[in-house]
Amino acid sequence: MFDTLSQKLQEIIQKAQGNDKLTDENIHDALREIRRSLLEADVNLKVVKSFISKVKERAIGEKVITSINPGNMLVKIVNDELKEILGNKNIPLNLKKHPSIIMMMGLQGSGKTTTCAKLALKLKKEGKTSLLIAADVYRPAAQQQLEVLSKQIETNYFSIENSKDVSDIVKKGIDYAKEKNIDVIIIDTAGRLQLDSDMMAELMIINNMFEIDEKLLVIDSMIGQEAVNVACDFDSQIGITGIILTKLDGDTRGGAALSVVYCTDKPIKLTGNGEKLEALNDFYPDRMASRILGMGDVVSLVEKAKEVFDAKESKELEKKLRKSGFTFNDFLKIKKQMKAFGSIGNLLSMLPIPNLNKDMKDLISHEGEKQLNKIEVFISSMTPYERENPDVINASRKKRIAKGCGLSINEVNDFLNQFNMMRKMMKGIPTLTKKFKNAKGKFHPNMLNKF
Repeated sequence: MFDTLSQKLQEIIQKAQGNDKLTDENIHDALREIRRSLLEADVNLKVVKSFISKVKERAIGEKVITSINPGNMLVKIVNDELKEILGNKNIPLNLKKHPSIIMMMGLQGSGKTTTCAKLALKLKKEGKTSLLIAADVYRPAAQQQLEVLSKQIETNYFSIENSKDVSDIVKKGIDYAKEKNIDVIIIDTAGRLQLDSDMMAELMIINNMFEIDEKLLVIDSMIGQEAVNVACDFDSQIGITGIILTKLDGDTRGGAALSVVYCTDKPIKLTGNGEKLEALNDFYPDRMASRILGMGDVVSLVEKAKEVFDAKESKELEKKLRKSGFTFNDFLKIKKQMKAFGSIGNLLSMLPIPNLNKDMKDLISHEGEKQLNKIEVFISSMTPYERENPDVINASRKKRIAKGCGLSINEVNDFLNQFNMMRKMMKGIPTLTKKFKNAKGKFHPNMLNKF
């Protein structure tokens, strides 16, 4: 997401470096380019005008702080205004009641039904029980889809077969949730190809009959500026409490995210970043602004790492590293855990790598994925004994492995050499980490000489 906008903003900011201060003359070109970049990213015109006006007001004449150049000053100003447009702070779901009721709304094709299941799984990981109520009685197989997803994530599901009475389904579903002492109710309502009066009337009935704690609008981020019209229409008639943006992994422009909050004054609460049911995350404006400006999102990366990496497995791996016992099976385990981060491109966007443009990131991501897949095929051509004991792989074994995975002997030798180098490097990591933990005082580069 935001790849194109991110690259252009970084290029514009780099051009601003080298001046004593930001003036009318040297900021004019930068603002013009920023305006063009935002419009090309499908950001609403009203939002663009407000953003440019605020950046200009803050930037013109601001003196550069000692040792900070105009580029850094402009980064801070643009970063602050991006955070403001995106909502400024994270606003969590309102789940104080028991049971709390969430009504999911959106157009057909926005990913609403799948998002219901993603949300239920997210809440499950947070220790809450959920009930998915199938209130979409129009779309063929919508109820069956929700039922299949509920079984997949092992959560509660409620529907009334052959019933078209949505209010009755919701009422009996709520009664069922209270009876089972369920924490959160998630209602999957019907979507349409476009907004219509019947759709809104149905949602109004549910809204008026029951005390809904969260009315979440699910929007496909790839529809661009139309997202603003959809959000404003739903908000004016139903009164949404928050927005969930889906398919952010497929949208390189990102205009929807920068527009809907400003135009509706309602927060983005969650974002969908992939097809996997685990790919639903809380939305943090400051982290998103950092990613747009190429400053990474290390906090989210660390949080994701805590979810992905098993503490017990990590300790066992550390013991193996100390003894140079790292095997090909361990490599496959790490690769499997890395998949939970999404693509290599997604991982790169979370890291603060300066001057890494879109083309470079795409190349690294593509080549990296290709190389990892090739290594997986290479390892799968080994016997279980060879995977667990890399040192036994001799010339005859190499020939058999090469034939099994379709690689040349030279490629097999290269992989084995790289693997052995990695084992040697990784052996020193636990010792180095321990010494850094025990070191007192502030870090200084000269400390590296002690290790």
